[in-house]
Amino acid sequence: MADTWLASLITATPQEGFELAITLSRRGVKYTQPDVDTLKKLRPDYANSAEALTAASQVVATNFQTVAAANNYWRK
Repeated sequence: MADTWLASLITATPQEGFELAITLSRRGVKYTQPDVDTLKKLRPDYANSAEALTAASQVVATNFQTVAAANNYWRK
């Protein structure tokens, strides 16, 4: 994937930061498994797995920590 989509980690609000963290997480999956058919085939396996969903939440949380740090935790 050669498209440039991430110009900055800076966001105006924590909500926007969290949404960016989700986007980062989803893009990470897309980069790791670029075959859409395979992604769709595997989705039922992880969509019904508490362990897989917890792992996905941990990835989002890690990305949110990164975005929050880049934004100085939205302190003025």
